[in-house]
Amino acid sequence: MKSVCIYPPQTGLGGPASFTGQLTAALERRGVQVHHNPLEPGCSAVLVIGGSKRLDWLWQARRKGVRVVQRLNGMNWLHRRLNTGLRHYLRSEVNNWLLSTIRSRLADAIIYQSQFSRDWWQRVYGPVQAQSSVVLNGVDLQAFSPNGSQEPPADHFRLLLVEGRLAGGYILGLNNAVDLLSVLVRNSSQRWELVVAGDVADSEQTRVKAAHPELLITWAGLVPRHLVPAWDRSAHVLFSADLNAACPNSVIEALACGLPVAAYATGALAELVTGSAGCVVPYGSNYWQLEPPLAAPLAAAIQQIANEQNKYRPGARAKAEAAFDINRIVEQYLEVLAI
Repeated sequence: MKSVCIYPPQTGLGGPASFTGQLTAALERRGVQVHHNPLEPGCSAVLVIGGSKRLDWLWQARRKGVRVVQRLNGMNWLHRRLNTGLRHYLRSEVNNWLLSTIRSRLADAIIYQSQFSRDWWQRVYGPVQAQSSVVLNGVDLQAFSPNGSQEPPADHFRLLLVEGRLAGGYILGLNNAVDLLSVLVRNSSQRWELVVAGDVADSEQTRVKAAHPELLITWAGLVPRHLVPAWDRSAHVLFSADLNAACPNSVIEALACGLPVAAYATGALAELVTGSAGCVVPYGSNYWQLEPPLAAPLAAAIQQIANEQNKYRPGARAKAEAAFDINRIVEQYLEVLAI
């Protein structure tokens, strides 16, 4: 039996619904044994998810003739724009060094999660000899689908923000979502609600409530991925808030559930959200310097999507079926892994 090491092991709330979990299940359905030891006898290939401190293990595996493939998203950059503390700064720089070292010295092949990701790495660290491919993330179209009892509210519009943890530099995404909600409420005759599905500190919630007591905001807390489809089906529009994201799972999961996506044109969003799957508009200022965006055009796009659900919801699902089916994505991974 062919075997693949997915390393390092994924922890936290990922589980079977995460991309790595779905990839593992798809590999096993094809008769590929998945484990987490690069040095296990009979290992056919190692898929490095981002980086690892154990460069020695990867080096030993490669010396034994095991193919090493690195899956890369973006790199740490917010710590260079914000005062996140010395400890976080050093950890981010070390992680970038580990990622770039594996990319340049240990990987036989690299899977970039988007064209944006490949361009970014090549611009900052230059080209490498390892062969490279762009393979977008995938999603289980059965687990994430429009089919379910949940529906958007009929008496108001719901804007959804799904993130793991909104803290540090990522609090900018929450601020941008609140600004969008303010513009929507001010310019629309309909009621609007923002649902924040993510870990937000009580102090940040209190700050937002004090600054915007007129806004309807629901704090859903950190939502496990297996519960995300229900939230996706209950909203009218997803706002993708992460700046310069390589291939955010929240976006492809929303599209699979038939939830249209609205976003600023940073990172890979313009690659993911095309046609009637949603709308991506210019940021309006220098997002690399974390300047505030121009909210009005995106708010107008969100209002249009909400008003034309019969157009955008089928468009979102069609995009997911065409581009993000995990069964087709795993075939591309198998080709790069050469097993």
